[in-house]
Amino acid sequence: MISLAETSTKIREGTLSCETLVRECLDRISLFNGSINAFSSIYEETALAEARICDKEAADGKWRGPLHGIPVGVKDLFQTKGLKTARGSRAFVDNVPSENAPIIERIINAGAIIIGKTTSTEMGWSGSSVSELYGCTRNPWNLKLTSGGSSSGSGAALAAGMVPLTLGSDGGGSVRIPASFCGIFALKGSLGRIPAYPWSATEMLSHAGPMTRTVKDSQIMFDILKGPDFRDHLSLPEDGLTYEGANINLNKLKVVFAPSLFGYSVNSGIAETVAGAVEKIREAFDIKIANVELDWDDPIEIFETLWVAGRGVAYGAQVEDHNLFGSGFRNLIEHSKTYDLADYLNAMKQRAQFSQSVHEFFNDVDILLMPTVPEEPFDATLEAPVGMVGKSSALPWTAWTPFTYPTNLSGNPAASIPCGHSPSGMPVGLQVISRRFEDQTVLAFCRELEKAFSWTDASPSISMDNRFENST
Repeated sequence: MISLAETSTKIREGTLSCETLVRECLDRISLFNGSINAFSSIYEETALAEARICDKEAADGKWRGPLHGIPVGVKDLFQTKGLKTARGSRAFVDNVPSENAPIIERIINAGAIIIGKTTSTEMGWSGSSVSELYGCTRNPWNLKLTSGGSSSGSGAALAAGMVPLTLGSDGGGSVRIPASFCGIFALKGSLGRIPAYPWSATEMLSHAGPMTRTVKDSQIMFDILKGPDFRDHLSLPEDGLTYEGANINLNKLKVVFAPSLFGYSVNSGIAETVAGAVEKIREAFDIKIANVELDWDDPIEIFETLWVAGRGVAYGAQVEDHNLFGSGFRNLIEHSKTYDLADYLNAMKQRAQFSQSVHEFFNDVDILLMPTVPEEPFDATLEAPVGMVGKSSALPWTAWTPFTYPTNLSGNPAASIPCGHSPSGMPVGLQVISRRFEDQTVLAFCRELEKAFSWTDASPSISMDNRFENST
């Protein structure tokens, strides 16, 4: 599967028709979705009909925008007008919104075609790929293993070449985790860079954005998607910057590398791969990268309070019969009953204090490098690797994601870029973090890495002899 940028160019040049592209994507989905379970809904007829209209418009010299005729997989948490948005839950399985979320409006206005909805954990509650509604989503690099979540299907669909572009959301690592596990690129932008709507009980943590095969594709998408929307009161003003093609002088940046965080023991294969990638960056760009040991306190209790109390109370109140929720989300709702208003307000205060420490760190640092996820992908049917118990009984997935949720609390831009493969052959993500509002810096830095290294050239070899039923 060629990149979004290459695909768009071919359509503009007339060497690829929109209908041909959509058919190729539908063929890939038909071939691999039974094994991977990346798509929960597929809109074959409407996508093909829209592609034919796009081809006619192109022949007449009419272009909808930079995504003219591009098929997109949309995470099932995003509200889509007239299309079922189940949010990964039996409680909302019949939900058909009457309006589009801002991110959906913007891709449609840019010419995109929604080819289907991609799988997500229930209400996006978990970083795994387990779903009691859809069945677990599997990693195209090894079908026995998790694709990561909660943007499970969006990451797996890209890695399998089903579509050139997907949308995801990130409240605790949900675009970066599958990006790392599946060998693709994703940036969680600064909080509010891309507007999120409808309102979320965890609005202070939740980010929306693209997931792409390349950094350049992500630059294109951020130019399309960023900017304010009146429906999201946290959305940022337009920064007036063009991200695609932005230049950056790496020698003028202060770059540091944290091999770990909070004293977490990193899987040896992950540690070796990430450290090797950092050394390659040092040599290729002749820049000094100092190793640092961050003295931040693990904010897991802050994150757990905001995540569990916010989602458990808000969504639990929306649905009278909690048996409609899966076991994981029911457990979250039960845990939410242990919090009171004082707990929540104290967590908000502690979040502000933690964020201050992060922002103070970036007063003197431009780029922080670290592993995206300190563990390799594990059994696709599990919430955490066997025997791994973290500090949160309500959120078992946080035991293996301690490097992603901190920047959801602080709102800093944080990307995961493929940086090689572990000895087991699985992709490894390098996390690239900068100060808040420096989204362009993160993308430009990652784009330089992409041009210098061939980390994103490899593709999974999906074995069709290894099929699985779509169940947990």
